Amino acid sequence: MVNSRPPTALPGTPRPVVLAEGTELFRLHSARRTATAFNPSPADVFYGGGRFDATAFDAYTYLYAGLTAAAAVCESLLRSVPFAENSGPRLVPKARVLGRRLSFLRLAADLTVLPLVSGQDLAAVAQDAWLTQAEAADYPFTRHWGHWIRAHSSPWAQGFVWPSKREPADRALVLFGDRCPPGVLTESGAVPVELDQSQGENWLNSVLEPYQARLAP
Repeated sequence: MVNSRPPTALPGTPRPVVLAEGTELFRLHSARRTATAFNPSPADVFYGGGRFDATAFDAYTYLYAGLTAAAAVCESLLRSVPFAENSGPRLVPKARVLGRRLSFLRLAADLTVLPLVSGQDLAAVAQDAWLTQAEAADYPFTRHWGHWIRAHSSPWAQGFVWPSKREPADRALVLFGDRCPPGVLTESGAVPVELDQSQGENWLNSVLEPYQARLAP
């Protein structure tokens, strides 16, 4: 819930969900970072950043991914992209894909994550759909809540999983580097998609087309 502080304790008991070894993950990330490297950069407390990034108040490395390629693409690229007034496709600025790639990963071990999927899941952590569906302007608040949920699910919650805001049929997730074992992620063997190259642009447009979107010319 927006404009509310976390309570002193969890009102319910979150149910752990196990992501099995071998689960495939899809990650859209900077080409400057290897496919399996966690992001070490904390977000500003008040500005920018992602939904559940680390901040100076809770320092950890983190990695976002989708359980499908569409979830990874939509979460990363369709944020705040409006529909066109002329009923044409939404246009994703090319600047958003410069130096970025889509990598195909696989879990090398079972991981236990805290689900934020159902109303019961969210109620267990004193929240509702706002936590996973809020727009970027509220991310300072979702990060604050994420830190509180982490503190009350330590050490077992190695990440969170929730319905992708831009593709609710699929799942997005964040993994916490301070709670995941070394080498927990491996590359699946599929060739990464370089999104700022012509072949990658064609692939990306094929993923975006069902969402009435494409890369801007």
